[in-house]
Amino acid sequence: MRKKIVLLGSGELGKEFVIACQRLGQYVIAVDSYPNAPAMQVAHESEVINMLHAEELDAVIKKHNPDIIVPEIEAIRTEQFYKYEEDGIQVVPSARAANFTMNRKAIRDLASKELGLRTANYSYATTYNELKEGVDKCGIPCVVKPLMSSSGKGQSVIKSQEDIEKAWNYAMEGSRGDLKEVIVESFIDFDFEITLLTVTQKNGNTLFCPPIGHRQERGDYQESWQPQPMLEVHLKEAQEMAAKVTKALGGSGIWGVEFFITKEGAYFSELSPRPHDTGMVTLAGTQNFSEFELHARAVLGLTIPSIDLLKNGASSVILANSTSENWPKFEGLEKASEIPQTDFKLFGKPSTRPYRRMGVALAYGTENVKELVIKAKSVSSIISVH
Repeated sequence: MRKKIVLLGSGELGKEFVIACQRLGQYVIAVDSYPNAPAMQVAHESEVINMLHAEELDAVIKKHNPDIIVPEIEAIRTEQFYKYEEDGIQVVPSARAANFTMNRKAIRDLASKELGLRTANYSYATTYNELKEGVDKCGIPCVVKPLMSSSGKGQSVIKSQEDIEKAWNYAMEGSRGDLKEVIVESFIDFDFEITLLTVTQKNGNTLFCPPIGHRQERGDYQESWQPQPMLEVHLKEAQEMAAKVTKALGGSGIWGVEFFITKEGAYFSELSPRPHDTGMVTLAGTQNFSEFELHARAVLGLTIPSIDLLKNGASSVILANSTSENWPKFEGLEKASEIPQTDFKLFGKPSTRPYRRMGVALAYGTENVKELVIKAKSVSSIISVH
């Protein structure tokens, strides 16, 4: 079995997915909007296009005639996927899933209105005045997010009336693609957040990775750990909700399903139809398969009998603190490598900007996850990017 796969979006998550596919003998064409993107460095071929332009996207698909299309980012003209699917190309997880999950409005309405999952109260806004109305409806504090964005970009918390205009402007700056609309959500008094990596299979049961906890700053994850300690009843509730929403969307692959966990139970938050950034903790060998290996196997129709927790793990991001168009240089790798039961992965991004994620530090072992987070952070603090 040798499939030709077109990967749309070639960041660090795509790079690990390509490596997983290479190890299974597949042929991958990596596509992104800039040259030398991380996944391009390990793929067989690469293309640089604007994926929001339907004509450019169609041209790449026609040129390579792939068996499988795997989207890795939101900024894609996803409505084209229905046509590709009709032409016999497998879209991951499915054309319907890709279209729904690239837009927070579609997925939230599906989860809340159609499936009846517990979510925060919410409202939509396409103008600043509509945002003010949404804030009145949802109350202060509340959270504002662009309907199309990734890694928390454009997301902020409104704590007073004075924050509304700033939140609108920030959301517009962080919005991806040509959709200029936001969702306003009531603030949930949660104990912690989890990512529940969920695997849907062609020929097997829906499986769940042990829950991943994470901490965010500026709307972007800083550390993650696995497993997140939690009540079994709340985990079971989250698993049932994840199974329900992924079944409704259809297709095979890994999904990053996010939940707020409160004293009352789980609240559905968001869902991504691909590996999740917080799931990079699985690169520490916490499971029998990393999230990228799970995605590759599910996409290819290889049965995954079980997902087994092998050890505890934690991750901590390595960030750039300046802007440069030159290939970055890393310092501290020798010192960082001396810390036992740790590792680090550098993504190979060709340029830097403040807070851009350039790598990840990992820690693993039998210690509790709080101790492993401290250890992972000690590694990431040693490594500097110039």
